[in-house]
Amino acid sequence: MRFCRRGGEFNGPISARLGDTDGHGTCGFGLPLTSGTPPSPDPASTAPEPGWTDLGPADPAEEATITLVLRPRPDTSPPAPEDIGLVVPRLRAHLSRGQLVDVRGAHPDDVASLRDWSSAMGVELVSIAADRRTALIKGRLRRLGELFDVDLRRCSGSGGEFRSSRGFASVPSALTDQVVAVLGLDTLPVARPHFRPLPLPQPVGELAQAAPLSYLPNHLAALYGFPAGTSGAGECVGLIELGGGYRAADVATYFGGLGLPAPELVAIAVAGGANHPTGAQDGPDGEVMLDIEVVGAMAPGVRLAVYFAPNTDQGFLAAINAALHDESNRPSVISISWGGPEAKWPKATMTAFDQAFQDAALLGVSVCVAAGDNGSADGLQDGQAHVDFPSSSPHVLACGGTRLTSKAGVIEAEVTWNDGSQGGATGGGVSAVFARPGWQAKAHVPPSADAGHKAGRGVPDVAGNADPETGYQVLVDGQRAVFGGTSAVAPLWAALLVRCAQALGHSPGFLNPILYQQLELEGVTRDITKGNNGAYRAGPGWDPCTGWGSPHGTKLRTGLQG
Repeated sequence: MRFCRRGGEFNGPISARLGDTDGHGTCGFGLPLTSGTPPSPDPASTAPEPGWTDLGPADPAEEATITLVLRPRPDTSPPAPEDIGLVVPRLRAHLSRGQLVDVRGAHPDDVASLRDWSSAMGVELVSIAADRRTALIKGRLRRLGELFDVDLRRCSGSGGEFRSSRGFASVPSALTDQVVAVLGLDTLPVARPHFRPLPLPQPVGELAQAAPLSYLPNHLAALYGFPAGTSGAGECVGLIELGGGYRAADVATYFGGLGLPAPELVAIAVAGGANHPTGAQDGPDGEVMLDIEVVGAMAPGVRLAVYFAPNTDQGFLAAINAALHDESNRPSVISISWGGPEAKWPKATMTAFDQAFQDAALLGVSVCVAAGDNGSADGLQDGQAHVDFPSSSPHVLACGGTRLTSKAGVIEAEVTWNDGSQGGATGGGVSAVFARPGWQAKAHVPPSADAGHKAGRGVPDVAGNADPETGYQVLVDGQRAVFGGTSAVAPLWAALLVRCAQALGHSPGFLNPILYQQLELEGVTRDITKGNNGAYRAGPGWDPCTGWGSPHGTKLRTGLQG
């Protein structure tokens, strides 16, 4: 079920409820759950949210193309992503894309069932991507609503008109075993970018004068000890963007001001998305430019592939899959700075995303995800603690935020980012959706701060500078600014990982298992022991504010080589 959101905050379920667990350690299809149990049931609200206008039923004659996400084939036993994460630094045991489709792709029988069903039901099967386990189905809204038992409507708000749905989508009985999730029945925004501009007086002069405590990204890389003699050359970082765009002139101006070459940059349109700058610095352009400028300045030899997709559940997953299966650019690291409160994602969508992240782990692709900028409540006003998704997936490196100050090129102090009265603070806490993975068993992840104090996957895994007061000097839409937020931390870690990959001669891949079970003993991070994000406090070792802490780049490279 999907309803509109108001004022940039999420106020209702955002997709179909599908794929319940069978209670026996599987996701309902006989597949091992390497990351724990799927999400709890979706909220059962059917009333439109305040602040949005219901424009009535959707045009029944309008055609739409939706995505059916298929299960991984049930007749194979690929290695668990956790196991691959532990052996990769020594054996480089990643799967090739060809091997991945053989063990994780859509099963031919499932594809045949879908073909038979679509033909019988009078909808068009546009395409099937067995490697991505997705199928595109096209039909008129009246027929799609009937097949998936939803009432499709139009609504307006948040600067546009969208299609929404009343009621939970139901998978037809003929496809119950094969289909994990149905995406695209509605077109509402599903995620927000996790960056925070620092208000500055205008005009601002040189970048170095933008704010007294702010940093150029390459200077932060030096403070964090990124490994010398590396630039990320020969590597590619994939950036997931759900709106906005960049201008080549801005990119050239920014990197020229740093005395660095502009990065090799390619824009990739996904599912109708495009590189389309809006001209609004505090809109999605800000996220796009922050990602490009942070990675490009911290890893000046890297290639950047920017995947532009619509801000819908369908577009978001399509962008992730496009990056994972891009044979031309082959990103070894993917950076995602978009997300929303875990409680607002339906279980089927989260399962589909997490299965894609498991694919990434098996391919040896690291996925860095911002943990959110609204503290332990993650922007919700229900008095509960929440973590952000997709950073709560156990198969991504969740990136929290700190406040870093330095003097004479040396870190002077670093604490948990929490602006207090200004409202910004690092996301973090305990997942209500994903069970605590085995590699977190000895990290002393506390129980949830909510009533019942359940155990779950701890977020984040690592951290980095995110306070706007000590933020990143950027150039967006021709204007100089300082941005903070965990949106900057995901590309920071992506830049570090590609520089390590260059030194290693291969991608670090799925970092979490070895980080928690081996690398943390080698001091590859700076432990952040002060501060809080609301419900949780920082302390020695791992904590639900900054994870293991901020990077010590040279030690990380050495640890991965060891």
